[in-house]
Amino acid sequence: MKSYLSSIVLLLIVTANAQENMKKELPYASIPDAPSEYTATTVTSRMIDGLGFRYYWATEGLTAENLKYKPSPKGRTIAETMQHIHGLVLVILNSAKKVPNDRTIEREQPTLGELRERTLTNLKLASELIKASDDLSEHKVIFKNQKGTTEYPFWNQINGPIEDAVWHTGQIVLMRRAAGNPFNSKVSVFNGRVRE
Repeated sequence: MKSYLSSIVLLLIVTANAQENMKKELPYASIPDAPSEYTATTVTSRMIDGLGFRYYWATEGLTAENLKYKPSPKGRTIAETMQHIHGLVLVILNSAKKVPNDRTIEREQPTLGELRERTLTNLKLASELIKASDDLSEHKVIFKNQKGTTEYPFWNQINGPIEDAVWHTGQIVLMRRAAGNPFNSKVSVFNGRVRE
């Protein structure tokens, strides 16, 4: 009887946890309201928000079969492209946090189930940190490896990881269309909303 009650309690906990996870809203289903003023940091934050919105909808509703799709034998799959974007977003986030990208330690790789959530959450945090900053020059791109540390100015963040992630998000849109699961046509990247 005791194990029966324990099983029921465990089932209730697991069910409640699953429902809570299903209710969890990810950032960027719509783009946040624009800041009231134009500054280097608010504009950069908005660029990151634009990437988050595009990534949200590029990856929304992908099937397990879609994730395996690749355009050619030597190309990346959609899942591999998402993993690459996740790595770029970590570089963006670390710059926003003012910490190095430490290549001397092994980075934890999220499961495919966690990948989308972590990428979107990291973009949101990076956007908020950059928006709250007064000076983009403080947000260097720093790489640390066995040979030492290399620093780049924030300019490299814009033309590097931020724009590269936008580029690869567009590739996901193209690949999912080729895989027979096109991007939601009601998404307006211009307005940052889904049309009714």
